[in-house]
Amino acid sequence: MRNPGSKLGRPIVGLAAVLLAGSAFASPASAAPAAPAADPSFAPSALATSLDTQLGTRAAGSYIDSAGKLIVNVTDAATAQSVTAAGATPRYVTRSGAQLAAADSTLKATLKTPGTSFAVDPVSNQILVTADSTVTGAKLAAVKAVVAKLGDKARVESVPGTLSPTISGGDAIYTGGARCSLGFNVRSGNTYYFLTAGHCTNIGSSWSNGSTTIGTRVGTSFPGNDYGIVQYTNSSISHPGYVGGQDITGAGTPAVGSTVYRRGSTTGTHSGQVTALNATVNYAQGSVYGLIRTTVCAEPGDSGGSLYSGTTALGLTSGGSGNCSSGGTTFFQPVTEPLGVYGVSVY
Repeated sequence: MRNPGSKLGRPIVGLAAVLLAGSAFASPASAAPAAPAADPSFAPSALATSLDTQLGTRAAGSYIDSAGKLIVNVTDAATAQSVTAAGATPRYVTRSGAQLAAADSTLKATLKTPGTSFAVDPVSNQILVTADSTVTGAKLAAVKAVVAKLGDKARVESVPGTLSPTISGGDAIYTGGARCSLGFNVRSGNTYYFLTAGHCTNIGSSWSNGSTTIGTRVGTSFPGNDYGIVQYTNSSISHPGYVGGQDITGAGTPAVGSTVYRRGSTTGTHSGQVTALNATVNYAQGSVYGLIRTTVCAEPGDSGGSLYSGTTALGLTSGGSGNCSSGGTTFFQPVTEPLGVYGVSVY
């Protein structure tokens, strides 16, 4: 299970935004939801996902370097040969995938302090634990004590801002006095839905574009995960498979180091890099697991919005710290999970 996060809902200020071509998936309803898109620019990320599945803890993470090459961390010659044969570049490191996975499991069981997050940083071959501006004094000392027990397998960094859910996304959507963002339009057969953040769908069941009711919640999961699904009930509302002007034709998992884009109703479109996968975030509302950590900025109202690369859908805006003036860290719910759970696909 994954746990979600996102900034608290922003109060509605007037009736805004007609639902535009907000965000959408594209692929037949019968297609496997997690199948990567046939987008050439997504090839390194698709290879990273394939090798991660093939090698498991024989590898210690991977990332795309500044030259665009996929680097895979290894500790033995046999695994290095497999990486080379697959077309990636092996890099020998000190700490194995099994060691880092064990350390990650320990942190999941022992570190629950709100305002903290952690994930494997493949570049440094460690687990990076972050503590936001609310984690100070005795709280910070306690976090450092937990991390110290892991030796050199983990390190702690303090980050500015407050780690919290961020309600917003692609096009503006409204429920219960809060504004979020539409993630991706999806379908099952001839029935159409949209995905957004679970901390958003927890708030209310009836959704509008600010002036007209457009759909009803049929599923929500938060915390633990951060996704929800709303069925379109208004036949007069168009719901194309786009994020802004970008056609979406598939879904996949990005590689660490890859460039990604986020679209939300508060701050529009911004880009950044993926810095970790399978991140754990400890929000005040509960822990969230399996998130994508990025350097993309986000602000309240962006929750649920689209994370994508080219024609490939990647995630739903969950939460983070910072803003789009000074920058920050934002976490995303991988979109492949709700696609599989709800049996829907992009189109």
